[in-house]
Amino acid sequence: MIKYIVKRFFLMILTIFIIATLTFFLMNAIPGSPFNEEKTSNAVVQENLEKHFNLDKPLPVQYVLYLKSIVTFDFGPSIKQPTETVNSLLGRGFPISAELGIWTILVALISGITLGVVAALRHNKLIDYTAMTIAVLGISIPNFVLATLVIQVIAVDLKLLPAATWNSPQHMILPIIALATGPMAIIARLTRSSMLETLTQDYIKTARAKGLSPFKIVVKHALRNALMPVVTILGTLLAGILTGTFVIEKIFAIPGMGKYFVQGINQRDYPVIMGTTVFYSTFLVLMLFLVDIMYGVLDPRIKLHKKGGE
Repeated sequence: MIKYIVKRFFLMILTIFIIATLTFFLMNAIPGSPFNEEKTSNAVVQENLEKHFNLDKPLPVQYVLYLKSIVTFDFGPSIKQPTETVNSLLGRGFPISAELGIWTILVALISGITLGVVAALRHNKLIDYTAMTIAVLGISIPNFVLATLVIQVIAVDLKLLPAATWNSPQHMILPIIALATGPMAIIARLTRSSMLETLTQDYIKTARAKGLSPFKIVVKHALRNALMPVVTILGTLLAGILTGTFVIEKIFAIPGMGKYFVQGINQRDYPVIMGTTVFYSTFLVLMLFLVDIMYGVLDPRIKLHKKGGE
């Protein structure tokens, strides 16, 4: 298990390095300068600006400075907001994006697992059909379409909840619904199919024969194995949620990292774009690494396989 973790850790570092390198060279492949749209036409001013942000140096030197900024976690100042550093923007936006992401994952997991388990226990009954209909709709509707629908119906027509910003728990509900519905639907369908398969296993029949209550059979014996496929796709779902926050934050005017990332793209703010990309990628790869470890903890067969192969 230790060898497995070490191997995954070095793969994580390699993945971050590749992403950082691709980000740097793709950004530098864009024609022109981020100062081309400045209101001043003074070539001296533009030259001084490029010198200040190290854009006048050869590309290999810029690349080394860029890697150094990643290692030291100091991405420098923003080009379009000189009074702000990329670190300060990340520090201001990440807690909000993280809060949105954490609540979204929790809501998706709890509601999806509950819906899937109930549907499996009431297989081919009305509640099963209803749950799967909800799941199909959740998978079919993109989160940005659902976001506009809940704003129109719940916030504008019914006036039950505020439509935008991030000032109170009430402001959190609609963005979480828009982001969590898709992952919830995927988790529900996966939990249902896995639960149906698990409930037919011999050890479940043995537990029933011993007279264990249905609650103990489901929670103590069936659910753990039924959740293994959910843990497997958790990393992919997490990636979808994190990338989905860019659009949702824009729609709901949430001052998270997505706001600064989109602004950076529109303004060609290289430090902001590269800093947020590397930060998000590092965070995502780290979460995938933790999911791999959690999968190994939940499934002892991984450890047994490793021991047998050593």
